[in-house]
Amino acid sequence: MMPLNLAPLGEENIILRVGGSPAVKKRLEDLGFVAGASVRVINMMGGNLIVNIKESRIAINEDMARKIMV
Repeated sequence: MMPLNLAPLGEENIILRVGGSPAVKKRLEDLGFVAGASVRVINMMGGNLIVNIKESRIAINEDMARKIMV
């Protein structure tokens, strides 16, 4: 298990757990970051990640990515 910000580019990963405060967890869940979902890191720029989840591309910051365990 590792945080999403350490996942290799282009590799498909399965979300195992989403941590953080209740507000952060709710926000991530609303974006589709739930346990069992498939996520792929498309690009990393200055600590920010662009990920592909549920056929959408979403940009998240490194702090949020650290709360998503794959």
